[in-house]
Amino acid sequence: MSQRQADGARFLALMKRYCIDYVNVGDQSVTRDLMVEDYLLRMGPHEVRGRDTAYFDATARQMQQFPHLMLSVHEIATCGERLMMRFSEHGCRAKDGRRCAWGGIGLYRWNGEKLTQCNVEQDYWSRRRQIASGHADPVDHPAVAPWDEDPQSPDAEAESIVRTSLERGSLWITPGVFCDDAWCGRAPIRVIEHNTVTIIDLFSVGSRVAFHIIQHGRIATDFTNVPAGTLASLYAAGIVHVADGHVVRGRVIRNRLDVAVGAQ
Repeated sequence: MSQRQADGARFLALMKRYCIDYVNVGDQSVTRDLMVEDYLLRMGPHEVRGRDTAYFDATARQMQQFPHLMLSVHEIATCGERLMMRFSEHGCRAKDGRRCAWGGIGLYRWNGEKLTQCNVEQDYWSRRRQIASGHADPVDHPAVAPWDEDPQSPDAEAESIVRTSLERGSLWITPGVFCDDAWCGRAPIRVIEHNTVTIIDLFSVGSRVAFHIIQHGRIATDFTNVPAGTLASLYAAGIVHVADGHVVRGRVIRNRLDVAVGAQ
């Protein structure tokens, strides 16, 4: 077994414990085995640092809201050094019994033993819609064998192709790339008229490329919750697949909620 295969297998085993023993069981004490003390989570403009302090408090609030919260893994890949994961969280809100399912994409770092950082976006905009309507979205199909994925080397060419697509703003109109809840039949919404992009994080596992970005521009007419033309910044995370020199499919989660709340 190569070093990459060994590291990848251990990284996947760590994430298996994260998803099952921590999130799905709801046991926050497990985080001491999974994360460094100075663990950092970045979501939108927010930074949550400190496993036993700020991170513990933030996740405790979510688990209190959804006491039987479940996490389903749809896509996961690692090169041994980094790991990307597309997932859904779903459950029943204790306050009113409203059920909902919302997508997320996380980009993880570790030190060879524990998680050190996660850049993530979750579709809380969709969650809010489902709670308001009382109608839950479906949960996407799970990965068949997420903990048995073969680690792959990074692909610099695939990264360059995705980076160019992000800089041009063309990824959002690429056939086969679904944003947010459009995969389950909801009408796609253009939030930002693209101007520039800040790439926070980007890496590849084979031909799969994960990214965490800030898209800058003006609010598009589709996004009726904020006056069109307003200057705004939109955080997004995605996992896309590259073949024959271009992006052929993928999923993106955009932080629409922070854009709408920030404009109020």
